[in-house]
Amino acid sequence: MPERPGGTDDDRDRLHELGYEQELARTLSLADVVIYGLIYMVPLAPVAVFGIVYNMSAGAVAAVYVVAAIAMLFSAISYKEMAVRFPVAGSVYSYVRMGSNRFLGFVSGWAILLDYLLLPALLCVFAASAMTGVVSWVPAWIWVVIFVAATALINIMGISVTATMNKIFLYIQLAVLAVFLVWAAVLILQGQAHLSLNPFIPADGGSWSLVLGAVPVAALSYIGFDAISTLNEEAEGGGRTVSKATMIVLYQVTALFVAQVFVAGILVPTGTKFADGDPVNNAFYNVVGTAMSGWFKTVLLLTAALIAIFANTIASNATSARLVFSMARDGQLPKFLSRVSHKHQVPLNAMIFIALLSVGVGILGVEQSGLLTTLVTFGAITAYVLLHVSVFTHFVVRGGSRRIFVHWVSPILGAALLLVALWNADPNAKIVGSCWLVIGLGVAAYFKLTGRSLGDSDA
Repeated sequence: MPERPGGTDDDRDRLHELGYEQELARTLSLADVVIYGLIYMVPLAPVAVFGIVYNMSAGAVAAVYVVAAIAMLFSAISYKEMAVRFPVAGSVYSYVRMGSNRFLGFVSGWAILLDYLLLPALLCVFAASAMTGVVSWVPAWIWVVIFVAATALINIMGISVTATMNKIFLYIQLAVLAVFLVWAAVLILQGQAHLSLNPFIPADGGSWSLVLGAVPVAALSYIGFDAISTLNEEAEGGGRTVSKATMIVLYQVTALFVAQVFVAGILVPTGTKFADGDPVNNAFYNVVGTAMSGWFKTVLLLTAALIAIFANTIASNATSARLVFSMARDGQLPKFLSRVSHKHQVPLNAMIFIALLSVGVGILGVEQSGLLTTLVTFGAITAYVLLHVSVFTHFVVRGGSRRIFVHWVSPILGAALLLVALWNADPNAKIVGSCWLVIGLGVAAYFKLTGRSLGDSDA
C-alpha cells in the first residue's frame, strides 16, 4: 500500500509511542533523502577547505580525507542503528536522549548546536569569500546577507521545494566535478602532471599527527549523514529510509572527496604552503587556474559559491532549524522555537532564528573561516562521541545485544578515533568549544534547579 503524505500508520504509531505527533510533512522518498544528504555534504565540499587542510597536513590532503572517512564510517553505522530504533527528527540529540538519558541528550544537543548554529554562517562566509574574488567591489558582508536571505526563503516555502532545488544543484555540481577529473586525467596523459602518492604522505618528513590534526576540518565535509537523520519525520518509511540513505551517501561522497583532493594535490608543487587569507581560502581555485585554465577556474568558483555552497546552506539551514525545533519541542530551548507553519509544515520560527543568527555570525566571521571551521567540527565530533556511548548503552548494556561489530566494536572504535581527532584539534577551537560545553552544563544545572529534570531516560 503506498504511503500517504502523512506517512503510514506504522510511522505515525511509532512516533506516537515515543511521545510525539506527526506535525511535519512526510513526503520524501529514499532518492530525495539521498540527494539531500549529498547536497548537505556537498560533492565539492573539499574545495572550500582544501588550502586549510593542505597546510595543516603538510600536503597529505588525500590521507586526511581517508582517515576522516574511516572515523565517520563508525559514526554513520551508529546513526543508522539509532535512526531505525528512534525515528524522530532530533538527530543525535534525540538518539542520545532516548538511548542513554535526558542529561546526556541535552549535552549532545548543546554540543552539536555549536555545529548547527555556526555552519550556515560558515557556509555563507565561504560563499562570500569566493564571490569577492569575482566581484571585488561588493563587500563580503553584503554577500553574507544575500545568501542567508535567499536560502531562508527557499526553506520557508517547504521541504518539497527544497528537495526540487537540491536535485538541480546536485546535477550541476556533479557535471563540473566530472569535467575537473577528466581534464586532470588528460593533463596526466599528456605529461603535464604526474601521478604520485604525495597527497597521501606528509611532505618533508612531516609527522602523521599533522594528518590527525587536520581530520576535524575534513570531517566538516562528512557530517551530512547527521543532516539526513533530521529528516526522520519527513521521510516516507521513516527510520528505515534514513538508515539506508545514511550508508549510501557516505560511500558515495568518500569516493568523490578522495578523488578530487588527490587530483588537486598532485597539481600543487611539492613544498607549497598557502598564505593566510585569500590564498588559503581560494587555494583550490588558484590551483585549477594555474594547471588548467582561467575560464574553468571561474566556472568552478561560481559553481562552488553560487551552486554548491548555496545549496549546502539551504540544507544546513533546514537541518539546523529541525534540531532547534526538536529541542524546543522537548522544552530544552524556548518553546516559541517549536512553532510549525501550518501552510508549509516547516519549523518556521526556528528557521527565522537560524537565519538571523547566521547573518550576525557571518558578518563577524568573514575573516575567521579557519576558526569557524574547527569550531563547527568540534561541536559535531563531541556529539558523535556521545552518540557512540548511547549506542553501546542502549543496545549492549540495556538490550544485551550480541551483534559484536555493530553494537560493540563500531561504537568503541568510533568514539576512540573521534577523541583522538578532538585531542589534535586547533587549540583555540578546543578552548572555545570547551567554554561552550561549560555554558551548556550551566544551562542544564539551571533546568534542574527550576524543576525541569534532565536525569531520567525516555526510552
